[in-house]
Amino acid sequence: MNIGTVSEKSKLPAKTIRYYEDIALLKPARAENGYRDYTDQDVHRLRFLQRSRSLGFSIEECRLLLSLYEDENRASSDVKAMASEKVTEIDRKIRELKSLKATLKNLVDHCHGDQRPDCPIIDELAGGSGHA
Repeated sequence: MNIGTVSEKSKLPAKTIRYYEDIALLKPARAENGYRDYTDQDVHRLRFLQRSRSLGFSIEECRLLLSLYEDENRASSDVKAMASEKVTEIDRKIRELKSLKATLKNLVDHCHGDQRPDCPIIDELAGGSGHA
């Protein structure tokens, strides 16, 4: 299968597929003419990577998940531990984003938004000095 077909089947851009090959997450066979020759297993691996990435797993975490996926003797506790760590990380990011939102909303609420130059948003971005 060529990269265009694999891209279509995996719903990943060819550039991403080549990147995954460059970082050794995927190793397609090579045809006699030197072109990549992908298999259905490669498509399945790409879909696995796409789903893992969409859940927030980093490239290195995906590498580990793939190794666990391919290890028939894996312990599901290893996979659960990784997923639990990701949930904790997502919770932390949500708290950070909520804090950022509250700070920015407070600034927006205190900005007059009129023709005057005074602006608490600019003041905060400038480190509270109020002037450049």
